[in-house]
Amino acid sequence: MLSVLQNSWALLLGMFLLMLGNGMQGTVLGLRGGLEAFDATTMGFVMSGYFAGFLGGAQAAPGLVRRVGHVRVFAALGSLISAAFVIFAAVVDPIAWTLMRLVVGFCYSGVYVVAESWLNESATNENRGRTLSAYLIVQMLGIIGAQSLINVADPGGYDLFVIMSVAVSISFAPMLLSAAPAPAFATTRRMSLRQLFRTSPLGCVGTLLLGAVFACQFGMGPVFGTQMGLSAAQMSIFIGAIYVGGLVLQYPIGWASDRMDRRVLIAAVTGLGATGCVIGLAFGGSFIALVITAFIMGGTSNPLYSLLIAYVNDFLANEDMASASGGLIVLNGIGAVGTPILVGYLMHAVGAWVFLLIIACLMASITGFAFYRMAVRPAPKVEESSPFAPISMVSGTQVTAEIAQEIAVTQEEAGEISA
Repeated sequence: MLSVLQNSWALLLGMFLLMLGNGMQGTVLGLRGGLEAFDATTMGFVMSGYFAGFLGGAQAAPGLVRRVGHVRVFAALGSLISAAFVIFAAVVDPIAWTLMRLVVGFCYSGVYVVAESWLNESATNENRGRTLSAYLIVQMLGIIGAQSLINVADPGGYDLFVIMSVAVSISFAPMLLSAAPAPAFATTRRMSLRQLFRTSPLGCVGTLLLGAVFACQFGMGPVFGTQMGLSAAQMSIFIGAIYVGGLVLQYPIGWASDRMDRRVLIAAVTGLGATGCVIGLAFGGSFIALVITAFIMGGTSNPLYSLLIAYVNDFLANEDMASASGGLIVLNGIGAVGTPILVGYLMHAVGAWVFLLIIACLMASITGFAFYRMAVRPAPKVEESSPFAPISMVSGTQVTAEIAQEIAVTQEEAGEISA
């Protein structure tokens, strides 16, 4: 791991600062929206903008990089993110916020593509797995650290938005000033969704529904906290617990993934996630219960993304894995785009608790479908399954997925088992 830090410290430091900005924006907007008396329906539209932009950026970023190069794309998109964060505070209007969230989502998607391409170029076959793990840890630490910054200033003022903007602006300095050359850029052509569904119905359905779960947590989690009357300090703990759970449980679930029928594990993980939401529904008046629920939600949803991709790979030849992962990312994005709008409407019409109910239903639906697929399709042999490689839902671009698949293929060809 020390060699990874020596070779990639500039990229990892820059990504940490980027995630500080990205981790703050949703929480700060949720708090500020409550102070401005924006209802949950309105905030649902605001939050959906990020996911629509991210999905569009994932499709457009490779073409932009090929036309004008990594450095220009990196600098241009970073400038737009920094400007958008300032505009959030300067123009407190739902339409402006939605447009800015659209811009931020698009730009972050492109920035992730560039950063991950650089990261992959700096890695070797021997340390690529450790590099991806370090990247995932830095991302989670950045988002968790962002929640602690929520408490340094009043969300009703400008200061938090300025901190977000400064963090993003500074993040590009170590990346652009590092000695690492810009890599050659290429991505694999995406497998058609019809072909992907024929390969793994559970992988497709699970990824689609998981996109909705992620949109609820990352987009509407702060709105839920505001509706529940959480203070800024409590909000930072609640949101932080989601990502602490994802960081802590990623590797135990990955370890189990390589040693058992993955459908059983998918059913168990999603069943646990649904149960965690039920705990929140039953004891939602207790802040401790909400924190426990957040930990379980994040601890089950984030590793599930990697688990589903690994399961799909069990039915693919090595040369098809990267193209399939690109299709799964699209499905994940489709599931995420409209969910905040629906959740926001229902929270406004019925109550804040609908947030937990919807996540519970989504998780339980994956559980049920996993049991159904177990009844109609035999399990692949555990010893022939593809190795598990951790991927974060927060920055799930095709480049990350292809890095993970490259690691999996290398391990499989070497006869290794990921632990």
